Amino acid sequence: MATTTRKSGIWATANLLAWLLSSMPLVSADWRYKSRPDLAPPTLNITIPATKEVESGYLFMAPFSGFPEGTHHGPAQAAPYIFTDTGDLVWSGFTYFSIWSTNFQAARYKGKDILFCFEGSHNAAYGHGHGHTTFLDQHYETIREIRAGNHRLTDKHEFHIINEETGLIQIYHPVPYNLSAYGGSDEQQWIVDARFQELDIETGAVLFEWSSLEHVDPSEGFLPLNPGQAGAGYNSSDAWDYFHINSIDKDDKGNYLISARDANAVYKIDGKTGDIIWQLSGKSSSFKMGDEVEFAFQHHARFQGRSENGTKEIISLYDNSAHGTEDGAGHEVHFYNISRGKIIEVDTETWEATIVQAFHPPDNLLSKSQGSTQLLPNGNVMVNWGSEGAMTEFKSDGTPIFHTYMDSGFLGASVENYRGFRYNWTGIPNEAPAIVALEDANSTSIFVTWNGDTRTKSWRFYEVQGERRSFIGEAKRESFETELKLDRVNVKTVQAEALDAEGAVLVDTSAVKPEVMIHEYKGEGNQKEKSGPIPWLTFRGQKFFKSKDL
Repeated sequence: MATTTRKSGIWATANLLAWLLSSMPLVSADWRYKSRPDLAPPTLNITIPATKEVESGYLFMAPFSGFPEGTHHGPAQAAPYIFTDTGDLVWSGFTYFSIWSTNFQAARYKGKDILFCFEGSHNAAYGHGHGHTTFLDQHYETIREIRAGNHRLTDKHEFHIINEETGLIQIYHPVPYNLSAYGGSDEQQWIVDARFQELDIETGAVLFEWSSLEHVDPSEGFLPLNPGQAGAGYNSSDAWDYFHINSIDKDDKGNYLISARDANAVYKIDGKTGDIIWQLSGKSSSFKMGDEVEFAFQHHARFQGRSENGTKEIISLYDNSAHGTEDGAGHEVHFYNISRGKIIEVDTETWEATIVQAFHPPDNLLSKSQGSTQLLPNGNVMVNWGSEGAMTEFKSDGTPIFHTYMDSGFLGASVENYRGFRYNWTGIPNEAPAIVALEDANSTSIFVTWNGDTRTKSWRFYEVQGERRSFIGEAKRESFETELKLDRVNVKTVQAEALDAEGAVLVDTSAVKPEVMIHEYKGEGNQKEKSGPIPWLTFRGQKFFKSKDL
């Protein structure tokens, strides 16, 4: 009887473990990289392979799931990433930033190349988040954290470095306000005073601060107080976000350009007085709008140039043309059937705005939120499609020459990315390379990776016996992980060294002993045709097969 009870207990525990394995969210690694089994980056779904006309550099993104954790939507490891045009991983920033990260970029600060990224909380329901911006150096080490001044909380939407010395940040600042003129009841008394600051990065000193309520009446908002699509004003967490700053830029004259998403407008701000110089689009536009100029719920407005006499200015922006929930996908409120990247000319003599070029999505994407438009050094344009989780590089005439979605399969169904960019970058990790040797019945395979490294061109491998190293092979680095396969077993200990383009040694790995290769058992039949979780587990040394109904 005792034996039966013990066996029943084992089976019950095994079935419980099997159920847990089959039902848990896929947030762990997928064994894609044998030397880094902890990593599970997104698998880019490239639908237009990069042509020779794309700009040089890597893809920068920070994809995340638009739905709550546990809903089996990707990516498995939400984080900042650097990829090549072929979808090969360069750097996984998973665990480098806490809680939630976005607006991942490369930049220059005091003559040095850096990375920066927002990290903090994410309030998807109200479209904001609180935290700080973190700087990493070329070694991927944290060198600085930037926060708002004057007792304000930094929001997620903007950090933009000006002249390698100052930073522009956006602030989501709820305040009590009489909303009766906008349809508010006695209980509706909160509004968001959208603010931005320019900070001295070195000292954190506030050099300039601007308030939307001091310059723009709430009646300019396109999303009314009721029914509360931008907050209903009942408390500070539900404050009416009538303006919603999501980008800030500064020109060489010291004036600012801000995007106010919920006012459907871009404003040029006097850098000394804070007065509005002009407004583009929205309810009170200063300009006559030409064909395809008008935009709605836009993001990422940037100064791009000015005529010699200063009367004409070029700006770029991302035109969402939509606003909505995850389930509604932007169809609740939309002004156009697709989103677009745009380059626009404004003329302050004729007060006309004309389209220079619009960039249409390859798959007619309409993004309810997020997005960016980056003008590249060679004249190309990189458009990130925000909540649609995709990026496209265009020629200056609007021809797409690269397009990717940021994850594949069912994980890609709800992947989103606030901003996406292309940058040149040289990564010199302080982190040691990872190496593993796996022994099969008749061969030994050695795998090596170095997360974030951009200089290694090949790996040289050695067998180590005591104080002696014997050369056993060299492999060209063609992807994130490099493999050298030996047609023999009983290799004692192995080590590798990274070589740059000139053949100089960059770093040595540790020396490791081969381990026995572990194969995933996926049932009878052709293993390549099977997929899904491993259908058995080991419990206290015994193998238990999962029943088909688990």
